[in-house]
Formats: sequence, C-alpha cells, structure tokens
Amino acid sequence: MRIDVLTLFPEMFSAITESSITGRAAEKGILDIRPTNIRDFSEDKHRRADDSPFGGGVGMVMTADPVFRALEAIGAKGKRLLYMSPRGRMLDYAQILELSEQNEIVVLCGHYEGVDERVLEYWDMEEISIGDYILTGGELAAMVLIDAVARMISGVLGDYQSAGEESIYSGLLEHPQYTKPREYRGMQVPEVLVNGNHELIRLWKFEQSLALTKKNRPDLFLRYLSGCGSLSKKEKKILEKVMEMT
Repeated sequence: MRIDVLTLFPEMFSAITESSITGRAAEKGILDIRPTNIRDFSEDKHRRADDSPFGGGVGMVMTADPVFRALEAIGAKGKRLLYMSPRGRMLDYAQILELSEQNEIVVLCGHYEGVDERVLEYWDMEEISIGDYILTGGELAAMVLIDAVARMISGVLGDYQSAGEESIYSGLLEHPQYTKPREYRGMQVPEVLVNGNHELIRLWKFEQSLALTKKNRPDLFLRYLSGCGSLSKKEKKILEKVMEMT
C-alpha cells in the first residue's frame, strides 16, 4: 500500500517509517509511506506556506498554491484523498478496514488554523477526525490513521487475525493481561490463567472484557448487548452475572 503524506513537517514521520511494526512493514515493502514537504512547492522566497485569513481572526491559514502544487506533483488526481481535521467524520473500525483495502491513499496534514477551503473543495477531500480535541497540526492524527490502517493489512502483523480480535474491534474492551513472574510484590496472576483449562480461560477473559466494558465504556457495552444473540448458555450466564454488577 502506498501512502503519500503532505505535511509541513516531514521529519516527524520517521517515527513510523523507521520504527516498530510500520517500520518493519515498510522494510518488507508492504507499506510505502512517502512524506512530501509542502514548503518545497512554495514560490515564496522564504518558502512560506501560510498567510493571514480573509475576514480577520487569530492565527494563520495554509495557502492553496503550494498544497495544489504538491498534490499535482505526487499525482493525487483520482486517488483517495484524506484531510485530517477536527471537523471531519470520526475515524472508526469500519472506515479503517475500508481504507486498508485501498492500494493508494493521500493524507493532507493541516496546520495553524487549517488549510484554504478551496483545496478541500477542488480536490474533494474526505475530512477525518481522531477525536473531539485540537492538536497543533495534523501530523500526529495522520500517524494514528496510518498505524490503525496498517495493522489491518495482511502481513503487517505476525498474525492477521489478531488485528480484528483486539480490544474494541471485537465489540468489547480487552481483558487484563499478565506475564512472568507468576507472583510479583505479593500480587498473583489469576489462578484460572495457569491451570491449563482453555475453556475456563476463554470464559474468564469473556467475563473480564464484559465487566471492563460495562465500567469504562457503557456506550460500547450497550451496543454489544444489542447484537449478542449468539451466545452459548455459559456465556449468557456470565453476561447475566455482569449485568447484575453495580
């Protein structure tokens, strides 16, 4: 998958092109992440890519021309174009999965007070948000999107199935995890996890996920309840038990 990123700060993306899972996927050729510096396409002698907004107001706005030139230089026409913006659609599992099936996407990172609206209109960009808060620029949001999408691409993770089964993607938050040593500062790993009974372990994990979701994300818990009609008898009993918890 090729991912072009248009940004004023391309050096920030070394965090995902050179490190961790996305970095290894890039080495393998599964991901091709290409940061492009918008300033390189500015005709201003100081390489400026921003100006004050018409109508007044605080802050600066990214100017249209260098962004247009950058998009044209990478051959963005006809590709999936995304703009990281707090006013966009909230990024979710369905959108992440759909984007992971694309061969190429282009991500524009805004900065300052945003980008000239004519860029978004002319290029028909999809606006995507990662949450109801404001960041200094779109770079961190773009990295979140890239990481989330990359994990859904076959070959990026060691086991493709693990991507869809993790945490919120299964409809429930993830159960607690433990590793060695079995006892640490007087705290023990739950006995069920070391007794070798895989069915009991599965049911324990299910109960813990239900309880955590009910406590921390009641919105997800209610959504899960509306679509959990295929539970086994044992799972139904566990669900009833969790429902009774205060």
